[in-house]
Amino acid sequence: MMQRPIATSFNILCGVVLLLFGSISAHSQSPQEVAKKAFGATVLLVMEDGNGQPVSLGSGFFVRNGELATNRHVIQGAARGYAKLVGQKAKYDIDGVIAIDERRDLVLLKLSVPRTNLLPLGDSDSVEIGEQVYAVGNPQGLEGTFSQGIVSGIRQVGPDKLLQITAPISPGSSGGPVLNGKGEVVGVSVATFRGGQNLNFAIPANYLKALLLSAGATKPLAQATAKAQPSILTDMGGRSSEALVAGQLTWEYPAAQSGDYAFSIRNQLRENVKNVSCLVVFYDSQGTPVDVDLVYYRGLIPGGWPNA
Repeated sequence: MMQRPIATSFNILCGVVLLLFGSISAHSQSPQEVAKKAFGATVLLVMEDGNGQPVSLGSGFFVRNGELATNRHVIQGAARGYAKLVGQKAKYDIDGVIAIDERRDLVLLKLSVPRTNLLPLGDSDSVEIGEQVYAVGNPQGLEGTFSQGIVSGIRQVGPDKLLQITAPISPGSSGGPVLNGKGEVVGVSVATFRGGQNLNFAIPANYLKALLLSAGATKPLAQATAKAQPSILTDMGGRSSEALVAGQLTWEYPAAQSGDYAFSIRNQLRENVKNVSCLVVFYDSQGTPVDVDLVYYRGLIPGGWPNA
């Protein structure tokens, strides 16, 4: 049993693979400079169902005024949501979706927000193996995390490419920017493999550039996420976090400010799933994340469980 502060709501994400524009700078920047500029344009995303219950936690970043980029799987199953700039208390409701690329797991969201800082998009086709990169996001709910690494591979996945990076990412990093030494976005964090050592992946930024050209009228979140289509993650052999649903959270209170908890898992897939990692996110009464746990289950969960 885990000891954690009492909170008023919770969110649990499980998966075998955890899913985890502006003026362009022409010169290299220090890591501190890259971090400062990235934090000014990066957000924590909290997505909710029609009943106001959290369904996912992710990251995103502003590419045009009022337009936010993130992963498509971050908003899957959500009816509404909000964005919170790193280090700030204000929350901004998501108006809807203005462009979506199912295949590359990318989406553009529209927000009614005052003018914000923007991140420039670099040329991901010019990225080289060994190049230094930085990942920015909210892994496991730890807001405003900045990680350094290199491009360790450029992988062909079906007709598309993925950037393999050593900059650490975790659940909650999905949708966050991966930047080069000039502070330009060269990728969007998308997934990490738990079965290996530091095997992290990002969607190349050139796919996001193409998506920006197709932006149109704003569509409601529920309409845009009604049906999930196969994506680059399908070709990787992964599972999105929405395939496994947790519920029946139970608290026991040995003290006024802490408690033990337990929860059950339902497998919505037809096939069996094994070796699952679950991210448990706790929120206070104002809806702000206050604590997280990463829980591992080593074993088999039958397809359709517990209705099998």
